[in-house]
Amino acid sequence: MSLHLAAGVFLHEYVAGYATMASHYGKETAMGVTSNLNNELCAAARGPRNLITDVPGVRVGHATLEDGPGGPLHTGVTAIVPPGDCFTSKLPAAAYVSNGFGKSMGLVQVEELGCLETPILMTNTLSCGACFDALVRHALDTHPQIGVSTGTVNPVVMECNDGPINDIRAMGVRPEHGFEAMRAASEDCEEGAVGAGSGMTCFGLKGGIGSSSRVLSFDGREYTIGVLVMTNFGALECLRIAGVPVGEQLAEFKRSLVSGEDKGSIVAVIATDLPVDARQLRRFAKRVTVGITRCGGYIGNGSGEIVVAFSTANRMNHWAGHEVDGRSLPMIDTAARLSDNAMDVCFRAVSAASEEAIISSLAHADSLIGRTGEITWSLHDLASQAGVDLPAGL
Repeated sequence: MSLHLAAGVFLHEYVAGYATMASHYGKETAMGVTSNLNNELCAAARGPRNLITDVPGVRVGHATLEDGPGGPLHTGVTAIVPPGDCFTSKLPAAAYVSNGFGKSMGLVQVEELGCLETPILMTNTLSCGACFDALVRHALDTHPQIGVSTGTVNPVVMECNDGPINDIRAMGVRPEHGFEAMRAASEDCEEGAVGAGSGMTCFGLKGGIGSSSRVLSFDGREYTIGVLVMTNFGALECLRIAGVPVGEQLAEFKRSLVSGEDKGSIVAVIATDLPVDARQLRRFAKRVTVGITRCGGYIGNGSGEIVVAFSTANRMNHWAGHEVDGRSLPMIDTAARLSDNAMDVCFRAVSAASEEAIISSLAHADSLIGRTGEITWSLHDLASQAGVDLPAGL
């Protein structure tokens, strides 16, 4: 059987079995990956789920808009929800833009004030407004003082362009989908073509949401660093997994997927319970680029690489200096802070978790027929057709 015919037969079988193949149509999938992709970079243990939700209290939820094979909508919203009330008890945070080809919202104030005061929503580029609206409404519903006796609120929305697969012009995401994703947030979350990742393409293959975590120990106590990515970047021929040029082998089999361009974007969120400040979090955020390049990304002209990092420790009271429930809240507080002498260990953890999260987004995504009727192959399906062996555990 010719390679072209084999691919055609697979496509026919794929369409027939679509509803049972996709992970977000009911198939249980393992979380994270179990391959030892980067032990030489960071030998720290993974968290129990190998997800960003290994950071205590952090939850992730999805709202998926999926019309089925060849339908127009393949998009959604992914929510990263920190523990507690983000507005009243703000979290130390930072943002880092490696290449600014993007339309994320709320980063200016995060950079200026060094704090996060809403959950973070991810979606497609033209749905940022709907998610901004959802976060504003959520804050107004839970804080009647906003815009009356105190200031406004700074929603954080991150995006990638899913237009090649999804009918992005339809603007199918609405504010209620932002609420749906936040309500669905839990410690156990799906990866791959789900939520905001439904229509994303990574290294010419089906991408989406991926996550990983590492556990570190300082002064006799364990802490966690978790990373979640939405992958929509990379050229197939550049893809590397555990240092192996898998993309070259796949591109040799499927020359039509060779683009030579790194277009799209990758956005990432880092969460940790380490007592670190905004300056240190920004340094963490810069190390996501290490994971990107280890996978074969080179941060191309048309690709946006944007990271937000936050800590659940050393939170800042919005009402400092005010009287609340009959007592005056102090203007000066004290906070523990991790020494910069520990940064290298943390940088290794961020780099390793970022690389693994990217690969996990590929490993958990299923092949998808997009709005044009064209198929975007999953890593597993294309590797199977090409006879390319992937590392065990993917």
